[in-house]
Amino acid sequence: MSKIDNSAKPGTDMTFAESRRLQEKSHAIIPGGAHTYAKGDDEYPETAPAFIVRGEGCHVWDVDGNKFIEYGMGLRAVTLGHAFAAVVEAAQQQMRMGANFTRPAKIEVEYAEELLGVLTNADMVKFAKNGSDVTTAAVKLARAYTGRDMVAVCADHPFFSCDDWFIGTTELKAGIPRPYRELTASFHYNDLESVKGLFERHSGRIACLILEPATAEEPRNDFLRQLKVLCEKHGSLLILDEMITGFRWHISGAQEIYNVVPDLSTFGKAMGNGFAIAALAGKREIMKLGGLDHAGERVFLLSTTHGAETHALAAARETLNIYRRCHVVEHLYRQGERLRAGVNACIARHGIAGRFEVLGRAPNLIYATKDADDKSSQGFRTLFLQEMIRGGIIAPSFVVSFSHSDEVIDRTIDVVDHALGVYARALAEGLERYLVGRPVKPVNRRFN
Repeated sequence: MSKIDNSAKPGTDMTFAESRRLQEKSHAIIPGGAHTYAKGDDEYPETAPAFIVRGEGCHVWDVDGNKFIEYGMGLRAVTLGHAFAAVVEAAQQQMRMGANFTRPAKIEVEYAEELLGVLTNADMVKFAKNGSDVTTAAVKLARAYTGRDMVAVCADHPFFSCDDWFIGTTELKAGIPRPYRELTASFHYNDLESVKGLFERHSGRIACLILEPATAEEPRNDFLRQLKVLCEKHGSLLILDEMITGFRWHISGAQEIYNVVPDLSTFGKAMGNGFAIAALAGKREIMKLGGLDHAGERVFLLSTTHGAETHALAAARETLNIYRRCHVVEHLYRQGERLRAGVNACIARHGIAGRFEVLGRAPNLIYATKDADDKSSQGFRTLFLQEMIRGGIIAPSFVVSFSHSDEVIDRTIDVVDHALGVYARALAEGLERYLVGRPVKPVNRRFN
């Protein structure tokens, strides 16, 4: 493995020989070459670094010693920065005392109490290791509580779980029986009529509606609270998936901003600054079905060997403390707006408004790419990624962290300016003149 030069300037003299060697090996022993589809080779240009060995703050180093500024930050899980010292130290201290015991650890109660202190709409919480676990647990609780079997998901939001109840609604249906797929229906965001139609078509069968509070599209006309009213009217539960919005939109979740009280909520990603931790939180009358103090039928709720590993809880606890002390969310908004303004200036300078767009809330910016015919284009997305990597920046999105300084943001804007200059020339002269290799592909596709 190559030695890492911490002083290397981003984007200079990059080679990827070790990345290419490991790619060949990884695909021989790991399906897809990666353990997360969004990190796979098909999601990045052929000229991209393939394997990271180290991160610090908002920088990462690949196996060939190349240094990059990173956006996306571990699929939005790293909000403070890679290897954030105080979080790492908290986890290390806890690991020295043991990671997993035969009975619950004291920190499970302590962190649960602290977390519920900021999640103002929840009475009880249970921990897990990833988002799919807690969204599936929320669906199970809703079914048990209502005695109904159907689930309704927002068709405009990309991902809720790797489990069958959701994946059966995507293009990746292989291996999921049709009867199970038929237990999930869908509705559209900001479209109350689609929700009303759902309740009419499946009267008395919908256990819950699950959606993100917002993505790049904000709720209009009090959509979320109107959704809650419809759920109450029809005896269904409202589940908010705050895997992304939680601890980015607001320390208490996006539900605090939009003034909506869900029955159940799920959190993860930013909770532990990259450590594996997720949470299901909700009203006592629902959550207690997974406990011991009721006379009804028991619900098997999030009982996993590693669900409350002590070092992950310690990392999450310290992350929450840093959020409180250092006004992290405010920093994310400020740096996101600085980046948005700079990129929009580049778009205007190159005359490509509408062909490249920055979307979303400041703490969670994404971008959209279109071709000369104003059609969404994976090819032009690949070109932009390619040129950003040449400039020393990995940017599948524009998601900032607490470690993205003004200097880093300004450096990023300079590289964006170059990348969009190439983008503009490709629009005029043809993508094939500038793109190296094949375009990236969406994760949710039926065939390779």
